[in-house]
Amino acid sequence: MSQEHTQPGDDPLAQLERALIEEFLERQGSSLAALRSLPPEESDRLLRDASAYASGRLSEVETRAHLVGDLQSGVPPNNRRRPLRRQR
Repeated sequence: MSQEHTQPGDDPLAQLERALIEEFLERQGSSLAALRSLPPEESDRLLRDASAYASGRLSEVETRAHLVGDLQSGVPPNNRRRPLRRQR
């Protein structure tokens, strides 16, 4: 029996996350390679900001994917299950 081993680069979301991080850095006038030559404080700040940017954009992608799935399955968006609210 053959087992498939996935590499971190094989995950489409990981690839998208990296592309979004690179996009953010490029807009800041930097790149992943250039981070090595920056002072640690600046490099850490840029990576932290790039990660937050990528996280937000990935959330958008996931939300849109769920919406498209709902539309394709015929479930109106307002009929989605809402989280239960704690009663007072």
